[in-house]
Amino acid sequence: MESKCETPYNFNSVHFVMSAPSIADLPEDSGAEIAFIGRSNAGKSSCLNALCNRKTLAKTSRTPGRTRLINLFELEPGKRFVDLPGYGFAKVSKQEKAAWDRSLEEYLQKRQSLKGLVLLMDIRNPLKEGDRQMIDWSLAANIPLQILLTKADKLPRGQRKKAVDETAMALREFGPGDMRLFAFSAVDQSIGMDAFRLNLTAWFDETPIGGGTEETGE
Repeated sequence: MESKCETPYNFNSVHFVMSAPSIADLPEDSGAEIAFIGRSNAGKSSCLNALCNRKTLAKTSRTPGRTRLINLFELEPGKRFVDLPGYGFAKVSKQEKAAWDRSLEEYLQKRQSLKGLVLLMDIRNPLKEGDRQMIDWSLAANIPLQILLTKADKLPRGQRKKAVDETAMALREFGPGDMRLFAFSAVDQSIGMDAFRLNLTAWFDETPIGGGTEETGE
């Protein structure tokens, strides 16, 4: 189903710009960027492709966690999406993981152009260890957070609502913060896509949207 959301931005115009091997290799810290992160099986590439109505904008890998590059996409001059590598499946050494964690935490704390972080979690298995770490870091850095419970089309309406409610309850343990929680599907775009695009627009325009929970697609 096509989303009927209207925003000032044409998300269909998003295009690939570059891949960076590390946070240190990102372009100049200017303009506005929104980062995407999640476990390697959370549907991050599918989310980006659905957002932009493109099938292959963000490449998917048959081997979760294999891709370690940071991919940048441009919406319009000065406005970017940053696709951070997935976590949870990559077979890397403890030293490599520790180095990446330090780099990512520094990115969240010091990147002036970062306007918000989109955290994707499978609605059937949310709030794993890595997810909790991302939430902690985002809140500590005062980075606005949108949490998408992906693959929501795989659950019937009642179970979907229950999963959102239970996750919202669990998020209370993190205390106050700029967080929004959505059920989301890249397959059925009536579930969460309109709210997602509107909130991305608000971030790029630096318009406060506040926190909250919204279960869409009823």
